Amino acid sequence: MINLIKRQSPARLIALGFISLILIGSILLRLPFCVKEGVHLSYIDSLYTSTSAVCVTGLIAVDAGDTFTPLGQMILGLLMQTGGLGVTTVGAGLMLLMRKKVDLKERTLVKEALNVDSGKGLIILVKRIFIVTIVFETAGALLSLLVFIQDYPFPKALGISIFHSVAAFNNAGFDILGNFQSLVNYSDSIMLNIVTCFLIFFGGIGFLVIWELLEKKCRWKKLSMHAKIVLSVSGVLIVVGTVLIKATENVSWMGAVFNSISARTAGFSTYSLAGFSKSGLLVIMILMFIGSSPGSTGGGIKTTTFFVLLQGIRSSATNTSEKAFHYSIPKDAYKKASVIALIAASVILVGTYLMGIFEPDVDFFDVFFEVTSAYGTVGLSTGITPGLSVPSKLLSIIIMYIGRLGPWTVATLWHFSKGERVSFPEGNISIG
Repeated sequence: MINLIKRQSPARLIALGFISLILIGSILLRLPFCVKEGVHLSYIDSLYTSTSAVCVTGLIAVDAGDTFTPLGQMILGLLMQTGGLGVTTVGAGLMLLMRKKVDLKERTLVKEALNVDSGKGLIILVKRIFIVTIVFETAGALLSLLVFIQDYPFPKALGISIFHSVAAFNNAGFDILGNFQSLVNYSDSIMLNIVTCFLIFFGGIGFLVIWELLEKKCRWKKLSMHAKIVLSVSGVLIVVGTVLIKATENVSWMGAVFNSISARTAGFSTYSLAGFSKSGLLVIMILMFIGSSPGSTGGGIKTTTFFVLLQGIRSSATNTSEKAFHYSIPKDAYKKASVIALIAASVILVGTYLMGIFEPDVDFFDVFFEVTSAYGTVGLSTGITPGLSVPSKLLSIIIMYIGRLGPWTVATLWHFSKGERVSFPEGNISIG
């Protein structure tokens, strides 16, 4: 059995790791000392919650604050942390902590999980990921504590602050404030809004970009093409999303900025989305679909994929080469980006179709929004999640899982051959 597992491709081992963690989490969350007295938690809701945590989504069938004890909430936080960093990254980190050697197979797994092209310096990268995570989450917890201490006793305020910081940096969107309220009661808190946006943004740009900013002291000219694309696209999406949300919804500018940032995979909300217009929800859906950046804790098709798609369209329309920031974009990048976008769109459309069948009484747009949120591992909802039927929850679990693995990893799960041995003459086909 062990030899069979070792012979599997990195993509399959990563997929298996996430499934194992989800199943373990679903069992732990149902233990008596993890669920509050008098609260019944069905297995499907436990599985749904575990999947949402491991896939750093934040969609909730039961409220984490009203359902779980402090120990259950701690387990939920560990599931988010492990899911956000990646099962293989956490595994490699623990091996380093125990001073064990990370072999070639494990390095390949980490390389695949972090979506990096080279295996050079992977151990250093893993160490940096843990350092960055500890620094950001500690700072986020301390700053959040300044807000929550005003409404809760110190022990509870500290627990909420730590949980919130972990959820925000890992773009998970869970809260333990109770009553499905998310951060609605803190829509006017400038401190909590800024801290949460800060954690979401840096958790979503990727560890490679964060470390590059530190190493090169935020000097724009010295940054790599990847870092410039990630920061540029992220900035533009935040600004455009803010303006469009403000134009369609009766929210403050701070609320518009927060929802624009959160919609890109975090899933926190300071306003009830049930009251948003269809136009506002459409803007959020587009942001959810694009998502965060490669090597981050977030989901979606990724900012770099979106950028490459736009450059490919521009290149085809103007008959010029694909380039950015005085670099040429790799030739296979547009092909890979197209595959990712097509798979993502297909998963969302098929998921919407099926959930529409399972939930005939639910508004189609709400279903569409729910499925997009699940795929983008965002966690935003118009409020239909707790009332979903068992088939819809199982479907959502599958979609969240696919969204966390990523379209490219899912596509390579079924790859058996190492290359084609036969070539054919090039044919002719009309396009457009």
